[in-house]
Amino acid sequence: MAASSITCCASLLPEVMVRSFLGPIAASLLLAGCGEADAMREVVQGEINESASRGEVQGPVVDLTPAQLAERLERGDIRLIDVRTAKEVEKGMIPGAEHIALDAFAPAELDLSDGHEIVLYCRSGRRSSIAAERVAGHTGRPAAHLEGGILAWTDSDFAIEK
Repeated sequence: MAASSITCCASLLPEVMVRSFLGPIAASLLLAGCGEADAMREVVQGEINESASRGEVQGPVVDLTPAQLAERLERGDIRLIDVRTAKEVEKGMIPGAEHIALDAFAPAELDLSDGHEIVLYCRSGRRSSIAAERVAGHTGRPAAHLEGGILAWTDSDFAIEK
């Protein structure tokens, strides 16, 4: 009976959350018993696959390489947010980015109505991963950030604007 309760509860959670907390093997075993959740699992797996094709999924955060970010910027379907301090931004930003310092970053206050994916970056990737976790927590979907931050961007010979 207890195992049945766990199985039913697992079917209510998005698979990405179950996998993040339990790991892939335990989550697969738990989710395998959710026969009634097969359709939902397919939808969630499709979202996971889409996220994975755009970057590496690490729980609720998708790590993008500089090349992947450049591709998305070229398509024009993202909202790029720099979460560094104002002093850091004075040294330059990735073209097309807007600035919202991490200490003022509130995902609930973002206008998400245009459907553009939010991508975050900072100096090295640490603060942007924190901001991405906040976005994912607010939206319930994985959020993307530039792994390695603007340092990786410039190391890959992509331009910044001052």
